Parts: sequence; structure tokens; C-alpha cells
Amino acid sequence: MSHRLTDDATHEASESSDRTAADNLSPARGFDTEHAPNDPQASSVGSSRLARNSHVREGYGFRPASGISTPVISSVQVGMNSPLPDPNGLGWPAKSTVSRLNATPEERAAREQKLASAVRTILDCIGEDPDREGLLRTPERYAQALMWMTRGYEERLADIINDAVFAEDHDEMVIVRDIDISSLCEHHLVPFTGKIAIAYIPNKLVLGLSKLARIAETFGRRLQVQERLTKQIALAVQEAIKPRGVAVVMEATHLCMTMRGVQKPGSITVTSCMLGCFRTQQKTREEFLTLIKR
Repeated sequence: MSHRLTDDATHEASESSDRTAADNLSPARGFDTEHAPNDPQASSVGSSRLARNSHVREGYGFRPASGISTPVISSVQVGMNSPLPDPNGLGWPAKSTVSRLNATPEERAAREQKLASAVRTILDCIGEDPDREGLLRTPERYAQALMWMTRGYEERLADIINDAVFAEDHDEMVIVRDIDISSLCEHHLVPFTGKIAIAYIPNKLVLGLSKLARIAETFGRRLQVQERLTKQIALAVQEAIKPRGVAVVMEATHLCMTMRGVQKPGSITVTSCMLGCFRTQQKTREEFLTLIKR
């Protein structure tokens, strides 16, 4: 355990860019006012940061209203009850996520009807007869199914985590592995499925075990790419309980590679995201990778 609890003096002395994933993405930590002593904007940034320190969680860059598909650098004001720096508790909301979240029953019905009409157009375009018996209700069924498969856009991470954060004097690695997960590839709207392992080393707080799976499920029930999905899960855990480190490894099979295009059944894509001590300490990372292979 000494490699987890004792900081290496060499790492403390260095200002390495990969100190942690949060350091890589935090805009304020990377701002050097010494190189711009005459820049009034530099001093104003520093003072405003101190002024709003209790109301802003920095780093990780949550997606703005334009719907950019990957995290960008930004600081967002949030409520104190949100475990993530997102004013709606959604985590990387897309362009229409908030409107879907706040839709009335009438608006939801209209949204499904609009989607069903689009599916009927698709059936007609591929050469089918949308009015034949087998396809007569397919547009409505598919609209409901797609809304269910993307229900992660309607789930607030603050509600999912809820009060399942507990004070516990535990400093050993916590791992939940072999979590089944499925999502829709945003490039072709076909599924990719696999398993995910999530680990963290607590820093006085632990998270309910089921919440790790629920966080993965929430981000999985959105249009995704595997690389982003892996990182979002890790960052969500990091923000929720501020552990010493978080590690996520995902293995998945993509139907866009197996049933179309290159058509390579059996191919597996592996992605990982390491934060904190999992990124900076090799022994901790190796222990995690060894344990998830057992």
C-alpha cells in the first residue's frame, strides 16, 4: 500500500503534463501568469477564480449548447447538489438534451410521432411497403424503442448517485468488473456491446457499488463512441467522490465492424481511462490490470 499512499518526490518536483487527467484538462491550472505579468486579463482571471471558488467546479470541459461531441475546456457554474459541473446534472448534455429532459407529456408524444414518421420514410426509401401487415406498426414500435435505448439523455447523474456516498476509512482498491453494457454507435446508429471494469481508490468517501453500474448505464444509453464513453464514466466517478484515482477499462464488439463495412466478426475494441494515482503510479495501474484479468 505504500505506493498508493506516499507521493514520489520526483513526481512532486516535476510539472509533468500527465500528472493527472484532471490536470491535463483543467484550464486554470495550466494558466501561467508569470509569463504574462502585464496582461490585465491574466490578473482578472486569477481574481475571479478566487471569487467564485465555492460555486465553480473546474476542468473536464462539459459540452456547451452547440452539442460538440467531445469534452472541451470550460468552467461551468453549478448548484452545490450536483456531483458534476453541469447546471442540469446531466453530464455533457447535447444540443437538445435539456429540452427532452423538460418535455411535457404532450411534447413527448409529439416527439415520438415525429420520429415514427421519419421511420416510415426510411422504410419507404429502402424499398419496403410501410402499409403491409408486418410493418404497419413498426414506425411506432421503433420510435418507442429508440427513445428507450437513448434514455440516458433523460437521466440526471445527481439523481442516479443520490445519497449513495458514504464516509468510510478505506484506502484499498475497489473494483466492479464484468459490467454488461450496450450503446449505440453515433456514426451508424447500430449497437456495440461489451463489458466494463471500474475501479477507484477511496479518499475518505466510497460510492454505492450499484451506482458504478448505473453511471455506466446512463452514459451508455446515449449515442456514443467507445473512447468517449470510457472517459465520461471515469470523470463522473472522479467528480462524484474525489477519490485518489479512477480506472476504467472497456471491451466491446461493434456491429458497424462485424455486420457491415470491413465485416470482421470477433474483433474486440479495448479502451481505457486512468485518472489520479492510476495514471501516475505504475504499480497501482498494474495491480488493477492484473485483478480485472482474473
